[in-house]
Amino acid sequence: MGKYDQDSKELLNHIGGKENIQAVTHCITRMRFVLSDPSKADIEAIEAMKVVKGSFTQSGQFQVIIGNNVADFYQDFVKIAGVEGVSKDAVKEAAKSNQTLIQRIVSVLAEIFAPLIPAIITGGLILGFRNCIDSMYLFEHGTKTLCQISQFWAGMDSFLWLIGEAIFHMLPVGICWSVTKKMGTTQMLGIVLGLTLVSGQLLNAYSVATTAAADIPKWDFGFVKVNMIGYQAQVLPAILAAFVLVYLEKFFRKITPQVVSMIVVPFCSLVLSVMIAHFVVGPIGWKIGSAISAVVYAGITGSFKVVFGAIFGFVYAPLVITGLHHMSNAIDLQLIADYNGTMLWPMIALSNIAQGSAVVGMIILQRKNAQAQEVNIPSGISCYLGVTEPAIFGVNLKQGFPFICGMIGSAIAAIVCVATSTTANAIGVGGIPGILSIQPKYMGSFAICMLIAIVIPIVLTLIVGKKKLSKEEKNGKTIAETEEITEKSEAEEKEVTHLTAFLTGNVIPVKEVNDGVFSEGVMGDGIAIIPENDTLYAPADAQVAVLMPESKHACGLKLSNGMDILLHVGLDTVNMQGDGFEYLIEQGQFVKEGTPLIKFDREKIKKAGYRDVTICVISETGNAKNITFETGTTATANKTQVASWEN
Repeated sequence: MGKYDQDSKELLNHIGGKENIQAVTHCITRMRFVLSDPSKADIEAIEAMKVVKGSFTQSGQFQVIIGNNVADFYQDFVKIAGVEGVSKDAVKEAAKSNQTLIQRIVSVLAEIFAPLIPAIITGGLILGFRNCIDSMYLFEHGTKTLCQISQFWAGMDSFLWLIGEAIFHMLPVGICWSVTKKMGTTQMLGIVLGLTLVSGQLLNAYSVATTAAADIPKWDFGFVKVNMIGYQAQVLPAILAAFVLVYLEKFFRKITPQVVSMIVVPFCSLVLSVMIAHFVVGPIGWKIGSAISAVVYAGITGSFKVVFGAIFGFVYAPLVITGLHHMSNAIDLQLIADYNGTMLWPMIALSNIAQGSAVVGMIILQRKNAQAQEVNIPSGISCYLGVTEPAIFGVNLKQGFPFICGMIGSAIAAIVCVATSTTANAIGVGGIPGILSIQPKYMGSFAICMLIAIVIPIVLTLIVGKKKLSKEEKNGKTIAETEEITEKSEAEEKEVTHLTAFLTGNVIPVKEVNDGVFSEGVMGDGIAIIPENDTLYAPADAQVAVLMPESKHACGLKLSNGMDILLHVGLDTVNMQGDGFEYLIEQGQFVKEGTPLIKFDREKIKKAGYRDVTICVISETGNAKNITFETGTTATANKTQVASWEN
């Protein structure tokens, strides 16, 4: 049971229940809510709670002041409120209101291709295996393939094409089914529509380029003739046709009486969608898809292909974070259809390998940190096998530098990849096993690229990590705490009776800050300094009790006499999300008077529209008595005494 379970239940009730919460987060002292109906919040009852020090509404956020323990309170609150317990569909629907048009399109593409990926990967492996047995001249002094010397393998090669053809040539069937499934319409109609796009009655899409215009079969309606062309392996025509079917079905279902709906809706929807698919959106989609693949292919094979490779290799991992990487599936499949292979997918696999290698670097650096290894090792293995999210979000982005090291390694590997024209038969496993999907003649070059994507991120991560990681991060909390025993003892033995200036600048009473929270004294009495420098220093020997990892704009210190001090750089700077702020200390660290705590960019704060006045309040007095503050002077950091008391 959490410490704040009962308080959390009370607060949840007073703000209108779980249903009234659109979003919730917290900063250094406050819970921040976005409420569906702010009028449902019982402000008087909320402020009467013992754990609450006040509340106010600002910029559409209902903020409840808790104090230094807000992080612990938040953890208990979200568990009690069940904020993370809503369904996936509800989360998606809620997220759509905050998505741009591009983000919505990408989200739709991702949901369409997600159920198709296992089949596409299987097809890629089959094509890769077939190329190994029917295209690699490894026998009789390099003059024959395995299929040429073995009837069994020749038969197996022919048999496997049954599966490969079904996956790639019949891809429009799967796409039409997936679209109707996602949109909640009749999936069987989607399957039938897809079959009409790849029917044997039509001229195969792969034969169109070699067939004279006069020889292309046509439907003759008397007043117009329409080419009978199939759309084998075509992506965009199938997507467009499927959405035509979806919206036609929804339209007819809306206007058709229920008694005849079973007859009218499927008949009208399917017939019209097939006509529109072959007469209008099919040819248009083909042209657009071919144009997109031509542009990408020109970038990969043109004069600036090395630059293209470097940029794509560097930015692909960030695209994974935004979700935009899902668009690459459609482009890869179009490249395969138009050019019998894709040079884009090998770079994607290399990016995944590079991020996995950055994790390997973290595994080496944190080999003594058992807690970190519980995340590092599984994440690295899954990333090498093509699943990048645990590595990117669970390890690399937490520290930042491994993510960048992986991006650099990916960019260098991608340069070599495009320079050697490395091509894949199809989309494969996006990691080390991906080499099985590479065309045989390029397997050697891809192996070299993989070596680059493995070695460079590991080396860079080790070099940067040795400087960036703290002892606790490298060795684990237990070892690091042992090394700090001496520091802790010294800090506890020394009696603290004053605070020195934490910045250089004019010292003013906290009430003159005029922010509505600190100036009213709800967090405690204190002072503020209008800074002339950009580094915040510890005003006394203390332990770092509270940090805000995301915003990095404030910290809490606990002195040996039980006093709690809150240092807050700027007003509302939490909204900057850490941009312009850098922590120089760690949670739980014992610091001495004058130790640098936070580095901040005053210009960025001002450009963002916020004040850089920095506040120091005593939220808990501990054993201190008769506290006095020195204001109205110009203080020098680490020299001028700004507060004193008796213990």
